[in-house]
Amino acid sequence: MSNDLNALAEQWRTDLESWAIPEEILSQAPESPWVHPVAMFTVAEEVADSTSHRIAREALEPGGSVLDVGSGGGRAAFALVPPAGTVVAVDHQQEMLDAFAAAATARGVTHHEILGDWPAVADETPICDVVVCHHVAYNVADIVPLLTELNDHARSRVVLEILVTHPLSNMNALWKHFWDLDRPTSPTANDVHGIALAAGFAAHLEVWTDETWGNRVSMPEADRIKYARIRLCLTEDRDAEVAAALLDQQDATPSQVATLWWDVTPA
Repeated sequence: MSNDLNALAEQWRTDLESWAIPEEILSQAPESPWVHPVAMFTVAEEVADSTSHRIAREALEPGGSVLDVGSGGGRAAFALVPPAGTVVAVDHQQEMLDAFAAAATARGVTHHEILGDWPAVADETPICDVVVCHHVAYNVADIVPLLTELNDHARSRVVLEILVTHPLSNMNALWKHFWDLDRPTSPTANDVHGIALAAGFAAHLEVWTDETWGNRVSMPEADRIKYARIRLCLTEDRDAEVAAALLDQQDATPSQVATLWWDVTPA
C-alpha cells in the first residue's frame, strides 16, 4: 500500500471511529443501538430506477450475473433483473439472505446466498459480471480490502452507492436534542472516491438526489419511532418525546446520494 493510500485509509478509519457512541451513553442503553431490522430492507415488487441501477445495468449482458455485497433484501440486485439472470447475495444476517432468496424465487431468477462479512467470505464467493455494493462502506473501517475484493470479483464493473454524508447524519440534531452530543461530519463519499483512485481504480463519482430515501419501505409509524429511540439509546418511556422530535426533524432526512463506479481492467 502506498504512503498516500495508507494515509487516506487511516484517516477513513479514524473518522469512522469518531462515530462511536460515548460509553457513558451506551452503558445506559436498554438494548443495542446497532439494529438492522429486516423489515427496513425488504424489496418492493417494482424497484424505482436510479443512477446507480442505470450505471450497473449498462455493463450487463442479457442473462448476466450480479454479485450484491451487503445485500440486505436485494434491492440493488433485483433492480437489475432483467437483464441479470443470476444474482448472488453476501450478507452477515441470515434473515436478510432468507428475504433475498424468497424475492429471487418470486422473480424466477437463479440465486445463491453466502452468509458472512465481506471481505472475509470473498474466497467462497463467485466472480460475477457486475458487483454492486449499496450503503455498506460507512460500516467498514478497513476500506481498502473491501474495495479491492469488490474489484477482484467483477468481470466488468463495480458500482457502489452510499450517501454523500454518513447515514446517521440525519440523526445529529436528535443526538444534540436528547444528549447534548455533537456528532461528526466526516467521512464522506468524496473520501471513498479518493481512496478508490489512490488504490488504482479509475473511479467515477456521480452525486444525485434520491427522492425515495427514507420512504422505500412502508413501515408503521410506531416502528419508526421505536427504531429511532433504540438508536438514540433511550428507554421505551421516551417514545412520545422521540415522536415529537422526529416530527420536528422530518426535513433532515438525507437524500444526496453518491454513485461510485469503475470498469474492471482485465488482468
